[in-house]
Amino acid sequence: MITPEDIVRHELIGLEVTVSECTNKQLVGLKGRIVDESRNMLKIETQKGEKSLVKEQCVFSFLLPSGKRVKVQGSLLVARPEDRVKKRHKRW
Repeated sequence: MITPEDIVRHELIGLEVTVSECTNKQLVGLKGRIVDESRNMLKIETQKGEKSLVKEQCVFSFLLPSGKRVKVQGSLLVARPEDRVKKRHKRW
């Protein structure tokens, strides 16, 4: 089960996400479901279609299956998904 403490080590595809902060101000507030992930990008399905977001430039707010919202700095997510789940992180 995904918890706020270990979200950076879990699979993100399928989670609802909102862009809380971003260097591109037009993306702030963008909501959708994550449909794909690469080393540097998250692809989300919005009501207007698919959007690709650079992880490093954004702060994301994830809605966990438990109903909790968790903000995560995108720079913590920069890694290939299969490597990120193995990586150890300091307490963020």
